[in-house]
Order: sequence, then structure tokens, then C-alpha cells
Amino acid sequence: MEIDKAAKETLVGSSLSVNDKRLVEDEKLRALLLPQLEDLPPIPSSAIESNFVRYYTIDFFKPGHDQYVYHHANGLCVIGLAPTHIALKEEGGVSSIDFNVGKSDRSQIKVTGKRKKNAQHFQPNTALCSVSANGISYIVRCCVKGSLLEINDRLIKHPELLNLSPEREGYVAIIMPKPADWIKIKDSLLSYEDYKKLRGIG
Repeated sequence: MEIDKAAKETLVGSSLSVNDKRLVEDEKLRALLLPQLEDLPPIPSSAIESNFVRYYTIDFFKPGHDQYVYHHANGLCVIGLAPTHIALKEEGGVSSIDFNVGKSDRSQIKVTGKRKKNAQHFQPNTALCSVSANGISYIVRCCVKGSLLEINDRLIKHPELLNLSPEREGYVAIIMPKPADWIKIKDSLLSYEDYKKLRGIG
């Protein structure tokens, strides 16, 4: 049985209409899955920006003693020198670091197991280490109350990491505060945006 010319045209038109609909649906799906170029940030987020909430404390006990506290969702806090720390502004930057402060050498603390055996519990003002820059010694403190889990022992042989990458490879220590202690101390810290405003960072 032959299909007349009008019927054929109707069938072809219907077929094109279905294909057009599919193309429209495909474009909508692509728009949902793929971000628009103008919506993307000029610089991709770093691992720190993606995985940590950044906090800061400025003039901690002494003028210019700026430090950061990067808080992970699992509760861990990474402690280090903020880029505006006075030691990093000295000529030549930090030249050495010493973890033998207080009553113990922090570099000799070895924490083991899920229960974090041997972890020492410190207060926010407890000294983590001292750094030397241009012949001047500066105390770096815990900033948070918690258990010292790790110090960055790479800094002992490579203190220049503090100058080159203070917020990444040049971190000083990792501390685990109790949730209740973190809630208390968090309110005394600055957000990244507030830190930039107070230190005039663009």
C-alpha cells in the first residue's frame, strides 16, 4: 500500500520535530552539566580553599605575630605563619627553626594509633617552636587548645619553606582540638576576608 505525498511529508515533519526536541533537550542537559566560561573563577580553587576553612589571628601576644589556623571538616587544625608575619618580612626571611621550646622538644613527640597515644595537650598560648630571621627569634604558638599530632619536621632541614610557601609546604604543625574547645576559640579568630581587610591585602 502506497503512502501519498502529503502523508510522507507529514511523517518527515514529525521525524524532524522529534529530532529537534532531542537536540533541545541535549543542549539543556549540556548547559546543566557544563559550567559557562564566564561563571568560572579566573584562578581554580586550591586544595586549601576547597578542603579547609581559613582563620587567622593577628598580633598574637606581640605586634606583627600573625598566624593562621586552617580548620578541616574532620576537626584537624593546621597551624602556621600568616604571610604577614613579621618574621617573613625580615631581610632574608626565616633562616632556621627550633622545636626545642618549653619543657620538651616538639620534634621528638611521636603520636601513634587511633587513640593518638603520646599526644601532648597544649593551650592556645603554648609555644610550638621558635623561628629565627635576621638574627631575631620569634615564638610561634599553638593558637588553639588541643592535642599536638604532628610537627612539620621538613622545616628543620628546609626552613626556607616558611618563606616560599608558608601556607602550604611551610605549615608548622597539626593540632586536634576537642569540638567544644574549637567552638570557643573559633569566635576569637578572624575570617580570611576580615584578615585581608585588617592587613590591607587586596
